Amino acid sequence: MSISFIIPAYNEEALIARTVDAIMHASRTVAHDRDVEVIVVDDASNDRTAEIAREHGAQVVAVHKRQIAAVRNAGAKAARGDVFIFVDADTVVPPETLQAALQSIESGFVGGGAAVGFDGQVPLLARFILLWTNPLFRVLRYAAGCFIYCRRDAFEAAGGFDERYFASEEIWLSKALKAQGRCRTLKQSVTTSGRKLRQHTTSGLLWFLIRLAWRGPAAVQRREGLELWYDGRREGSDCAASEHQRNTA
Repeated sequence: MSISFIIPAYNEEALIARTVDAIMHASRTVAHDRDVEVIVVDDASNDRTAEIAREHGAQVVAVHKRQIAAVRNAGAKAARGDVFIFVDADTVVPPETLQAALQSIESGFVGGGAAVGFDGQVPLLARFILLWTNPLFRVLRYAAGCFIYCRRDAFEAAGGFDERYFASEEIWLSKALKAQGRCRTLKQSVTTSGRKLRQHTTSGLLWFLIRLAWRGPAAVQRREGLELWYDGRREGSDCAASEHQRNTA
């Protein structure tokens, strides 16, 4: 069973090395007898994301899409593995989580996700949301976007990520995968960066969620209004201006 890790990335020079190194370590620890490839899908970055990814042993696929579902699908098209594991560029995958995912596949599950934790301090609302989303996602067998594993054949039969959606694409894929077979969301966790949440107040996040809920599914079918994911801001850097120029060019 060969494994393809697929990492969508836009201006991730600060964290891409940590993410790739963690995957390499986990693979050596629990998947050392399997063929493993790590693909970083560089989505028109204007920093050293691609260079750093290559330095740390990843293959780089260059695209210019600025739409997360399309970027993930581009990585899947380039992948050779029997198993796809989609990991966000700011997410650390421990060996025990990778092992649990592979054991699920070997046990007959077609895919799933993992529990999620944030690094560092995040607004109180974000911590509260995790208290109920982690158990809820396990019950519903949904995958959080920062870690999704699945068999290649199930992914292809499901039609991949639905490119109509600029966010929540992992939920729609989870639903499509469940139509292909059994799914499992793991109790083991991954750690993703809370950097985007740290740039917003609790009241700001609450208002953002209210707006999404009010507009319904249409809210995630366009980039406008999804600044939490698409404004390009990074801790310790100023990428927002270049992102605005790219979007309005």
